[in-house]
Amino acid sequence: MAPADQTRKAIPDDTASRLLAWYDAHHRELPWRVSPRDHARGAQPDPYRIWLSEVMLQQTTVEAVKSYFRAFVEKWPDVMALAAAPIEDVMKAWAGLGYYSRARNLKACADLVASRGGRFPDTETGLRELPGIGAYTSAAIAAIAFDRPAAVVDGNVERVVTRLFSITTPLTEAKPEIRAYVERMVPAKRPGDFAQAMMDLGATICTPRRPSCMLCPLREGCSAILSGDPERFPVRLPKADKPLRRGAAFVAVRDDGAILLRKRPEKGLLGGMTEVPTTGWTARMDGATTRAAAPFAGDWRRAGTITHVFTHFALELEIFHTHTKGEVLERHFWSPAVEVSGEALPTVMKKAIEAAIPGATKKPLPKSAKRPHD
Repeated sequence: MAPADQTRKAIPDDTASRLLAWYDAHHRELPWRVSPRDHARGAQPDPYRIWLSEVMLQQTTVEAVKSYFRAFVEKWPDVMALAAAPIEDVMKAWAGLGYYSRARNLKACADLVASRGGRFPDTETGLRELPGIGAYTSAAIAAIAFDRPAAVVDGNVERVVTRLFSITTPLTEAKPEIRAYVERMVPAKRPGDFAQAMMDLGATICTPRRPSCMLCPLREGCSAILSGDPERFPVRLPKADKPLRRGAAFVAVRDDGAILLRKRPEKGLLGGMTEVPTTGWTARMDGATTRAAAPFAGDWRRAGTITHVFTHFALELEIFHTHTKGEVLERHFWSPAVEVSGEALPTVMKKAIEAAIPGATKKPLPKSAKRPHD
């Protein structure tokens, strides 16, 4: 049997140049990105902004990240400022973005980089030593921030490569083969722009459904187009059904409008985030679902049911609501109504509160802002 690298398909010599020419004309404008024109004029990417955006983009879409990114860099414009921020403030700013271990690792990474003078390592090896930075993120930062010839492979790139070379191996097993192709494609010049071009191509042209193949700069060498079925790739194994877990959440409102909250344990699901009292559901087991599990005796009334989908399971919560003069409970606190929207509430907890008190987690408009009826 021939070695694997001898059986791989040839890569046209002009692949990188054609892709970069397309990127120069059609790149996405992103708040953390230095445009190809500015890059050619000598502007350099800010490693802090590249690192921050790449951590935010893990398991999250570009559109969802943009507003969070802008808010972060407005509050903390560099890594030294982020390192000086309390972890509670970072968690509050991250609330709603999901995958909350990223926020804790983000703060830990900022602290470490700040302790070393505020400079990020400029190699994949050095970056891998920082909290929360794995193989993909280290390659992306090394390429985009420091122009290192690193193989950057995200979901968009996987789709492009599996189609270019008609890789029929299921995606879960094909990752080494995909990476090997990307390593061969990365040019010595402009590797950072090449990495971003590959991601942009997958996001805007080589899309999961109905790819715009006639607009693709690499269409002439794409074997999936020749096969007539580019949507066949990447090949995926059937997904297992997610288990459904159940529990209950309790929204208690004090006479002045404050809401009873508590902080979750630092480790585990939604670690370090804020929640309303809830029952002991986990990814592996249900929690109690009745008002009998309420944190204190009261006139608890059912306020509906909410559902939320996590990575590995779906959750269904029965919501109960009561008004009270203000119980004093250990490890709980009352958040004033005007501050609830700024608490570190994950999306599932915002859903629970909204089911009981519509609008409670929405940030109020500034007094100067006009309402639709003005």
